[in-house]
Amino acid sequence: MKVLSILLITFIVAVAASKLISGDFNWTFSGRLAMCVMLCFTGIGHFVMLKGMMMMIPPFIPYKKELIWVTGILEIASGIALLFPACRYIAALVLTIFFIIIIPSNIYAAIKKVNIEKASFDGPGESYLWFRIPLQLFFIAWICYFAVYRN
Repeated sequence: MKVLSILLITFIVAVAASKLISGDFNWTFSGRLAMCVMLCFTGIGHFVMLKGMMMMIPPFIPYKKELIWVTGILEIASGIALLFPACRYIAALVLTIFFIIIIPSNIYAAIKKVNIEKASFDGPGESYLWFRIPLQLFFIAWICYFAVYRN
């Protein structure tokens, strides 16, 4: 999955850069920066893949486009907020709640076989949930560790 790759590659590069620049590994900042970069990537995806993202939302929920825009902005803003000590805890709380709230839309999208990149119904289907749900939990754990526990 692309988002996990972005998170881990950014983390590794940031850890290596911190060692080269300061002579010490800065695991905590690297973890926050990696999540920030990943969230900026996924937030931008809300605007680039708007139609596919809208397909993830069940029909009974109104204002799909606006909801996708707001959540895209929320992801970007919260990701950036992780980098600032005054905002870090609130951003971590917002992101944890956000990652829990979007689980039903991931389940709906998997059942409907939504492919957000193509905006079609030929996605991987329900088997995708065996990866996606643990991934959401991993993201929550990452945020709690680097933004709350290591704060």
